[in-house]
Amino acid sequence: MNKIEFVALGYCSNDHLCRIPEIPVDSKIEMTEHMIQGGGPAGDAAVGAARLGLSTAFVTSLGDDLDGKLILSDFAAEGVNTSAIQVRQGGSSPIAYGWITPDGKRSVAWTKNNLELLKADEIPSELIRNAKMLHLDGHHPDAAVAAAKVAKDAGTLINLDAGTFTPRIDELLDLADILICSEFFARKWSGENNLEKALVKLKTLGAKVTGVTAGSEGSMLITDSMEILRCPAFNNLPVVDSTGAGDAYHCGFGVRYLETDDLQECMRFASAFAGIKCGKLGGRAGLPSRKVVDEFLKNN
Repeated sequence: MNKIEFVALGYCSNDHLCRIPEIPVDSKIEMTEHMIQGGGPAGDAAVGAARLGLSTAFVTSLGDDLDGKLILSDFAAEGVNTSAIQVRQGGSSPIAYGWITPDGKRSVAWTKNNLELLKADEIPSELIRNAKMLHLDGHHPDAAVAAAKVAKDAGTLINLDAGTFTPRIDELLDLADILICSEFFARKWSGENNLEKALVKLKTLGAKVTGVTAGSEGSMLITDSMEILRCPAFNNLPVVDSTGAGDAYHCGFGVRYLETDDLQECMRFASAFAGIKCGKLGGRAGLPSRKVVDEFLKNN
């Protein structure tokens, strides 16, 4: 087996997705498209990194049910190493249902199905020590903190997708090398509605990279000299479904950061990766290859 460069640890699910003209309330409506595919922030990041050319592994816990088997099959088809995934006998795997409207917006209902979370002593420490990057989404908190400490000691870069408030998230914030938050997270954590002020507060955590994503408004980073860098979202791309756009951005930024310390270039690459993703239904189906992203950026 080749050395794993990118290890993602966190949440993944089997997603049942449909496109509909509008979301009905106490009514019925015919779907225009339906698809079942793997999803979840860290799970999507693992697949995204693989499509961008990195050797990748994913770490989580799953049930031994049909959904778990489909999740494992999806990862195998993408070349993602699943040797560190813990399969719980008799357990039910996480699932999600998503409804996507013509403007690309979505509503999602999800469940972990009370599946036993990954434990701290179940993490693949050697895999993490030898990787270039550990990608975390805050889920499986005990395992995530343990993995981050192993990565920190080994010099493996820690890329934290801070999208939601999960248990022990404060510990992960302190350990992160790349800390890019959703605008929701940034505002709630900082108590600041203004994203620039929120970034200033987030910068005190000491990450090498501190930023925030703001959907169609693009993204922002704050430098060590307290300069605010901005990157608009690409508005010339078709939007079918925005599900997983943030997951894609975090993945794309992390992969490009392994290649260059040009933060503006990392933002631009991540924006393209996320924008192209939105052209297909679901968080994973539209994740592009490296060739597609590079060709797009040559002309945009």
